[in-house]
Amino acid sequence: MIQVGRYNTLKVLRKVEFGVFLDDGADGILLPKRFVPPGLEPGDEVKVFIYHDSEDRLIATTQEPAGIVGDIVALKAVSVTRQGAFLDWGLMKDIFVPRSRQISVMRVGGMYIVRIYVDEQTGRVAATEKIESFLSNDNLEVKEKDLVDILVYRRTDIGYTVIINGRHTGVLHFNEIYRNIQVGDRAKGFIKTIRPENKIDVVLGEPGYNRVGSEADKILGLLNTQGGFLPYHDKSDPEDIYDYFGMSKKTFKMAIGNLFRQKVIEITDHGIRLIK
Repeated sequence: MIQVGRYNTLKVLRKVEFGVFLDDGADGILLPKRFVPPGLEPGDEVKVFIYHDSEDRLIATTQEPAGIVGDIVALKAVSVTRQGAFLDWGLMKDIFVPRSRQISVMRVGGMYIVRIYVDEQTGRVAATEKIESFLSNDNLEVKEKDLVDILVYRRTDIGYTVIINGRHTGVLHFNEIYRNIQVGDRAKGFIKTIRPENKIDVVLGEPGYNRVGSEADKILGLLNTQGGFLPYHDKSDPEDIYDYFGMSKKTFKMAIGNLFRQKVIEITDHGIRLIK
């Protein structure tokens, strides 16, 4: 059975001048020539994404959209009409957000957090800004220290509300942010704390010494490319450390402390030096 708005693995029925037709149990679904992988022949199977073209016909593509049905994604508006807005999701045909499914007034160039769904009346793939009913912390599928996927949802007085693994919401506090972020950004993070009523605090990066280990490797790589010396140490300004290394001063100090104890580097008043 064909799943619209999702990836399907289908068998090639026949080749035509303008592409190939894939087996859907009926007349076949066209995979246009521009998206046909080299060497694809009748009888072969191919993984494709299925959606409707501008003439309301099912069509296949090997392009990868920003998301599939059920995903919550950040997309940019490329055109707006009285009926709704069209967002770029990486395919030839933009995805439609009906006016009734919008919360804000969508404007061209704006970035919006939406959920992809199949419209029950038309059968077409569409998007909606009304995603709150799909997010819940009632039954958590995460625990403290778990690595998670984070989507920045909106800015608040204390930080940013984020969407966790497309299911839960949490807070990324301002004092835990060491780089520029904005609504729509995706990042890896971990669950720092689960507070009463299942309120979640998250942090970017990896927990504890997993994060320190990867950052220590980054520092070593930079030392090797810069002749074995970098003019940064545990007294350097936090913003200077972040601008150069892309990490917080706390993580930097833990990483160089780890390298120092391993006798890989020495720490001086002027910076850190690789021990050869």
